[in-house]
Amino acid sequence: MTGVVPAALEQLAMSRRVLIAVGAGGVGKTTTAAALGLAAAIRGRRVLCLTIDPARRLAEALGLERMSSEEQVVAPQRLAQGGIALTGSLTAMMLDTKRTFDQLVEKHSSTPERARRLLNNRLYQYVSTSLAGTQEYMAMEKLVAVMREERFDLIVLDTPPTANALDFLDAPERLIDALDSAATGWFIQAFESTGKVSLNLLARSAALVLRGLGRITGGGFLEAMAEFLTELNDLFGGFKQRARSVEGALRSPQVAFVLVTSPAPMSLQEALYFSSRLEQANMDRGAFVVNRLHLPPARADAPPSEADAAKAISARGLQLDAEGPSRLVRAHADARRLAALDTIHLRTLYERAKGKTPVVQVPEFAGSVHDLDALRGLADLLMRGGV
Repeated sequence: MTGVVPAALEQLAMSRRVLIAVGAGGVGKTTTAAALGLAAAIRGRRVLCLTIDPARRLAEALGLERMSSEEQVVAPQRLAQGGIALTGSLTAMMLDTKRTFDQLVEKHSSTPERARRLLNNRLYQYVSTSLAGTQEYMAMEKLVAVMREERFDLIVLDTPPTANALDFLDAPERLIDALDSAATGWFIQAFESTGKVSLNLLARSAALVLRGLGRITGGGFLEAMAEFLTELNDLFGGFKQRARSVEGALRSPQVAFVLVTSPAPMSLQEALYFSSRLEQANMDRGAFVVNRLHLPPARADAPPSEADAAKAISARGLQLDAEGPSRLVRAHADARRLAALDTIHLRTLYERAKGKTPVVQVPEFAGSVHDLDALRGLADLLMRGGV
């Protein structure tokens, strides 16, 4: 590529250690992350795509029966059959939230016995898989762990499909707040000395609250909660230190965020808000990727008449009913309106980007990206800088 200035995403994919795809659910984060990983592997980098519950068809496109919590190397022979030659390597892995949490418990507990008690606690079984924010935090924990290894040149992280992308950025702080809360202190104080919830040790107001909960949930639930919080408190220092380490890692110059959105106003608003938060936190906004963009149709400046449509139908030897020409004219008008609306919606994005954060536009495809040819096409388009 001598003498050629690389497009924004190509420059990021070839120079950064970590790319984090963020955005609202349903905007194409997973597919964008996979395409970025494939493009970098084609160009010689050793790539790990760490993804969250990807579509089965995407796994099949890469020659994988399914995504797994174990690392799976995408077979070069499989890609070669699709005309793709890797000079690097591509490894895929799905985040296992509970397994990552379990490993942290085992590592940071003061004794193996305390780790065993926490892992067997019934509330821990829920928290480690279902509590809001756990998946986002564990995604970052896994990312930091992999960053410390030298096996990969580039890690592409597909963030969890949350309704609010900021859940990912706020996860470390929320974990610290939960561990350091007054409610946590109540339960630990009531439980630590005797191994049972002792309401005599608490302030009268706290005791009244817990007695009320006990009548609703049963004493066994309170005992389980107290044991859970007490054992979790044993990990507090380790978790707090880890959360701060995770936050620091996201500010590294090796890391860039790729903000994925669609032209829909709600999706754009979330991407812009996330962008402003990244700016406030001194985290690098590498690029915006706008998926499913409606492009103006041919002859957008000179719309066809019904007579033009009828001639085009006849020239192609097509057999349509009498309403065919008018339907084609309406479809052309609809395509023009959609493209015009997308252009209007994107004005705010370009104004906020101010030429500092590149915007890569990806048109709406006729179908989903579910096979190797389509994924390679998307990878090439992203590397070229979009349309």
